[in-house]
Amino acid sequence: MPDYKFRTIDEAGKIRGDSMIASNPMELEKRLNSMGFDLLSYDEKVSASGALFRRKTIARRELINFTFHIEQLLKAGVPLLDCLRDIRDSMDYSHFTDVLQTIIDDIEGGKTLSLALAEHKHIFDDVYITLVRVGEETGLLTKVLREIAETLRWQDELAAHSRKIMIYPMIVSAVVLGVVSFLMMYLMPQLLPFIKNIGSEIPTHTKVLMSVSQAFIDYWYIIFVTPFALYGSIKFLAMNNPRIQLFIDRMKLKLWLFGPLMLKIKMARFANYFAMMYGSGITVLNALEISEGIMNNLMLEESIKGARNRISEGMQISESFEATGVFPSMIVRMIRIGEDTGAMDDALLNVSYFYNREVRESIDKIEPAMMPALTIILGLIMGWIMLSVLGPVYDAVANIKI
Repeated sequence: MPDYKFRTIDEAGKIRGDSMIASNPMELEKRLNSMGFDLLSYDEKVSASGALFRRKTIARRELINFTFHIEQLLKAGVPLLDCLRDIRDSMDYSHFTDVLQTIIDDIEGGKTLSLALAEHKHIFDDVYITLVRVGEETGLLTKVLREIAETLRWQDELAAHSRKIMIYPMIVSAVVLGVVSFLMMYLMPQLLPFIKNIGSEIPTHTKVLMSVSQAFIDYWYIIFVTPFALYGSIKFLAMNNPRIQLFIDRMKLKLWLFGPLMLKIKMARFANYFAMMYGSGITVLNALEISEGIMNNLMLEESIKGARNRISEGMQISESFEATGVFPSMIVRMIRIGEDTGAMDDALLNVSYFYNREVRESIDKIEPAMMPALTIILGLIMGWIMLSVLGPVYDAVANIKI
């Protein structure tokens, strides 16, 4: 469908401009009128497939609010189309407004909610769409939407915890790099002539400092560009070579301090989503297949795939996960309990709760330890520079004969 760039005016007389996918200008005007806008002008953009439209995403908070609101309205007995229209009309105009209008049009055209959502996979992932489809088929759509909203809220909190532990060291590292760069490129060149003219023998650590300073002055652009170029090169190679990606993902989980924390986050996510899908009536094999796409780690994806293949061959679920050698014993034990009791979803939710608590406790322990650790690193760098600068001066003064 073509992509239209348009200008509209609302009831308050405010003129807006944006773009929207529509099959023709009449549909464009109809959609805008249904949202309370009058079309002033439009131009068709050169976009045969609407790829630009599909690339736009929304914030997770918007998706959480949408899921919560539609669940509450459906629970109150409001028809689905009226729910979607009320949500669309209650929000400020944005890209998500266009998406909701498209979903409304698709449902009016005969599609189910899950099929309409499937047209926007850049916003609604496979887990979301599959659960909505199961809710439609079982008549438990309200219950499923409530569980999705709770899971999205939990995932948002987990992401916030992850950002919290990464932002501080990144800021401090940037400050340390800035201070070192200033000392090496500005302060040291002014002190070097003084050190060389003292006349005493220059210590080895001072020579190293002089070499490092000269390297910063001569090759500063290489020093600053190399980390980004190296990161881009590794990412490019990983995208085009599964073996490299597998090696990198394996190393991520073994990384000191952050590796175990990352594994706990992914285990909590897996257990939570698997429990939700299993409890909604999705088969184990289908739930595992969908879970592969949410791990964001090739090593764990391959492990789940291997477990799924063994289960399809007749092996028990717990034995299949134990055979991977990747999943912690707690998950294997709780899956075995779930098999014995018939309450797999409850057992996995216990795992999710445990790992979620472990992540929070780990972050609470790591975050206070980062400040003194990074302060010590900065202090050692400053001490080395001061020793390298003042050491020759002290030796020269000590050798003066009175």
